Amino acid sequence: WADRRWVGTLFPPATRVGDELVPYSTWCNAVEGNTTFYALPDPNAVDRWREQAAEGFKFCFKVSRSISHDRRLRNADDELAAFLRRLSPIGDALGPFWIQLPPSFGPDDLGALDAFLAKLPAEFAWGVEVRNRAFEAEGSAERSLNDLLARHQVERILIDTRAVFDGPRETPAEVEAFERKPRLRVRPVAIGKHPVVRFIGQTSHTANPRYWAPWVAKVAKWIGEGRQPMVFLHTPDNARAPQQARDFHAEVAAVVSGLAPLPEPLRPESQLRAFDLS
Repeated sequence: WADRRWVGTLFPPATRVGDELVPYSTWCNAVEGNTTFYALPDPNAVDRWREQAAEGFKFCFKVSRSISHDRRLRNADDELAAFLRRLSPIGDALGPFWIQLPPSFGPDDLGALDAFLAKLPAEFAWGVEVRNRAFEAEGSAERSLNDLLARHQVERILIDTRAVFDGPRETPAEVEAFERKPRLRVRPVAIGKHPVVRFIGQTSHTANPRYWAPWVAKVAKWIGEGRQPMVFLHTPDNARAPQQARDFHAEVAAVVSGLAPLPEPLRPESQLRAFDLS
């Protein structure tokens, strides 16, 4: 949420370094907390985030890679406890914690996943993102995964990178996205009440609506079933990502009657509300 290119283009020019979450939480009502995958934040930063976020905003933090990748969900009780202690002060603003598993975590590891999920505290919501291609094959491995997640009431986080691999590779950000993003088949399954979609688009904001069009229909269907999906939209450079998120929301709202509106965004011409934690 702290992309300084948004200051003066999407955010008010007076937005100070460290205060970007204030306007961001009016553009979007949730965020991926990706930095927690690499390191735990300072406790003072956690308190500041809680105070800055607008009412109703949700943080979806990724579980530390030391748990998911280094220990592969095994013998990670101490690391998990430290992770939860650090982030639980966010309180009601916590969305689901995300467990992003490496591509090498396959069907033979489902026992470790089962044991890990069985020990998770029930007071938090959880989601799992798998990147092993065996789980996209509509076969026994995928059925076993989905059944396991349903048994533990854990969501399956869905990722759609089709636009990235169809798009140009001209900028460093586009090249990096092509080389680093997983190339997986789209599996639009909903395990529980809060399905999560991660859509990675192209740099050109005009290119993405045709790729996300199937998600508009799917999200509308989920809402009609009484589910509350969360959708996160990125581009290689993220220069217009908050606006793209609102564009997607507007398309869903045009299909779903009575969809709750997003907050009124703090735009460059808006007055930034006073904010002081000193």
